[in-house]
Amino acid sequence: MPGLGEDDDPTNVHLIDMVDYLVDYVVHRDLTDVVLVGHSWGGILLSGASPRLADRIEQLVYWNAFVPLTGESVIDLCPPDLRDAFRASAKASTDNSSMHPFDVFCSYLMQDAAPETQKLVYSLLKGHPFHSMTESLDLHEWERLQLPSTYVISADDLALPPGEWGWVPRFPDRLPSGSRVLQTVGSHEALFTQPGAIAAAFIEAATVTPPARRHRGAAEVRTAR
Repeated sequence: MPGLGEDDDPTNVHLIDMVDYLVDYVVHRDLTDVVLVGHSWGGILLSGASPRLADRIEQLVYWNAFVPLTGESVIDLCPPDLRDAFRASAKASTDNSSMHPFDVFCSYLMQDAAPETQKLVYSLLKGHPFHSMTESLDLHEWERLQLPSTYVISADDLALPPGEWGWVPRFPDRLPSGSRVLQTVGSHEALFTQPGAIAAAFIEAATVTPPARRHRGAAEVRTAR
């Protein structure tokens, strides 16, 4: 996504820039029967882009992901202490980006990894463009379309606290009626620690589609983060 490349400047990257990038990526390659997988913040990207790609979408897969409604930013959906931490991180940055401190990353996002793996992954992270965390979208068309959707939840994800602010059932309940919830293993960053299990969950989400969609061709999986 714009702002997340190694040499990108995230200072003035906005949420709509990222939505446009994803839409352009799919359209310019003329992709069809697409399964879009959104992780964490990527949930707002899926909901924002999917109405413009509706005739190309086979399935939306929200993996440990935010599912905002119209007017809600990702930061709005975080508990107050996490909002404050994100704001403080962005204010302290030189490029209007935000990221978790190393100890929080290790304890809550990747607690199932060895210390050397945590250090390596964290060293490669880039701060997230803060505008894209505080801005919201008009998602009325996403709500109206009721596109086939699946929510995948990793059982040991601690990035949001259980209960009122937890991933489930809060966000699956916002998906269209009949949407499935698939449970897998691992932490918020289980793509590093449990790649086989996560891949299997994505394959199940991509291939076990609602009857109305089963006549369409093989799905192509793209991951939005």
